[in-house]
Amino acid sequence: MNRFEHHFSVSESGQTLLDLLAANTELSKQKLKDALAKGCVWLTLGKRTQRIRRAKKVIAASSEIHIYYDPQILNAAIPEPTLVTDAQEYSVWNKPCGLLSQGSKWGDHSTITRWAEKHLTPQRNAFVVHRLDRAASGLIVIAHSKQMAAELSRLFAERQIQKQYHACVAGQWPHSESITVREPIDNKEAISHIELVEQKADRALLQVTIETGRKHQIRRHLSQLKFPILGDRLYGDPNAVSDLQLTAVTLSFHCPIAQQPVTFSLL
Repeated sequence: MNRFEHHFSVSESGQTLLDLLAANTELSKQKLKDALAKGCVWLTLGKRTQRIRRAKKVIAASSEIHIYYDPQILNAAIPEPTLVTDAQEYSVWNKPCGLLSQGSKWGDHSTITRWAEKHLTPQRNAFVVHRLDRAASGLIVIAHSKQMAAELSRLFAERQIQKQYHACVAGQWPHSESITVREPIDNKEAISHIELVEQKADRALLQVTIETGRKHQIRRHLSQLKFPILGDRLYGDPNAVSDLQLTAVTLSFHCPIAQQPVTFSLL
């Protein structure tokens, strides 16, 4: 089965979601149940559109159902993250390379948020408050209530959460002291502080502290300096065979629960 998307309206109430999908697509019910579990089916009722997973849900008339089916996405392997701490209202994870921070209309099963929802005890919802590139690894914090999501998002917006990364680059790093890069990204302010951690014969390990969180900020700033991160196929070597050598190693903020500073580190 090739990738496709299909949208259809429901004229009569009383049918289950699974039966409606089976009648309007060529997919078997087994494949449809898998698709539902992996988050590629959406329901529109009135002005609200939301992801829907329950196969036996009875659908009301005037609803619209949307399915975004991509076998490559749905069959993708899911690398396993490691739980660093569970503070109930939020959790901190060590995300491996290849795991997404956020899903799309094509599914959410290969995201850190969905992993958290399925594996934390007790089970609870998970909300994205910041992102870590799919190709990057390291520390990421997830909220488990809308109130905590709003509070953590506020801390990020006000730059009250400090994030430090380790990046490995090829060659001799020319700066003995910390430097600051203030090159805008997508016409928005972007600030990165970079210092040398360790220099080897053919590569350097750098520590990068970012004040802003623009898309691919560290990758783009280091590429602009002619030191693209090893394994960066987008801003460096397109034929790189290794994973991106970028890891979020430290996360520090004032905990809204404990009301005191907390630091999580992989160092």
